[in-house]
Amino acid sequence: MPSSLLSKAKTLEPRNPNKSTGLFGGQSSGILNWNDIAYPHWYKMYKRLVGNYWQADEVNMSADVKQFANLTQDEQDAYLKIIGLLSTLDGPQTRTALLLSLYATDPSVQSIMAVIAQQEAVHNESYSYVLSSVVSLAEQNESFEMGRRDPILLKRNDAITDHYNLFVEEPTVENILKTMVYTALLEGMFFYSGFAFFYNLARDNKMVGTSTMISYINRDELEHGRFISELFRATLAENPDENTVELTEWVYERFKQSVELEIEWSTYVLAKVEGIDLDEMAGYIKYRANKMLRMMGLDEIYPDYVDNPMKWIKAYVDNFDGTKTDFFEQKSRQYTKTSDLNGFDDL
Repeated sequence: MPSSLLSKAKTLEPRNPNKSTGLFGGQSSGILNWNDIAYPHWYKMYKRLVGNYWQADEVNMSADVKQFANLTQDEQDAYLKIIGLLSTLDGPQTRTALLLSLYATDPSVQSIMAVIAQQEAVHNESYSYVLSSVVSLAEQNESFEMGRRDPILLKRNDAITDHYNLFVEEPTVENILKTMVYTALLEGMFFYSGFAFFYNLARDNKMVGTSTMISYINRDELEHGRFISELFRATLAENPDENTVELTEWVYERFKQSVELEIEWSTYVLAKVEGIDLDEMAGYIKYRANKMLRMMGLDEIYPDYVDNPMKWIKAYVDNFDGTKTDFFEQKSRQYTKTSDLNGFDDL
């Protein structure tokens, strides 16, 4: 029997308790007291998210402006295609986070999703910012057209598009759970071959401003993936009728399909880029898939990739001393101190 359609959460309903009785389809007044929420540790997740605040135009792109013309043609092509990919994914994520919050009857989830949506909007702005720094408006527009025209990218994103739109049309608990699965894939795997390209440039002291910005985005996405995974597990626990063998098999199939598509995309876009080992990249993608499955409470599907085969990437995401420093001695800015709550051991 199909799940019934959920109603959007009421904005304010004083007759209901402040502490929500359910994440979706529950009752809540809409009043948020962070000291009295159903999942108390989510306040720490909220604090980590807001502690990562940054703005695109804080990043110094002056060196990148000069260096872009000196990249190889293959590097320039990959740069523009990957920015096109990232913008295609982050734009819908802003809307998806807001849509999830509309149906969430837990005000803590609404607030966390509002922060995630804002950060995804900043990510999308950052792609416009970096492109405006290095190429003409016509080339910027061409890069942003990638998600509408490139056949490999369209193929890669078909399943995401179909399911995100199904959630819009049929907001059931089942479709919300499946949307979280695709969101976890986006936040925890789909971005990462693109991130690796920019970190590979940084290894050669190229386009350091862009790579610095990517590291900020990467840090945000790790937190988004962590929260979405917890939300998935909590929603499943609250709705045991949805916790079926069929759903579990669906998740594993979607992960396998997504890994294959991500490997196809990374091969297409990175094949001619010097310094990228495509076999290593495929292993990294499988490692990231395993990581997200574990976070979602599921088993790994790639037993040969339980460890990160591209350990050099870790150095390009963030420092561990509590100070966010742009690569190669760019300006230093103080952000949330690294602790057991926001360590970066899950790349």
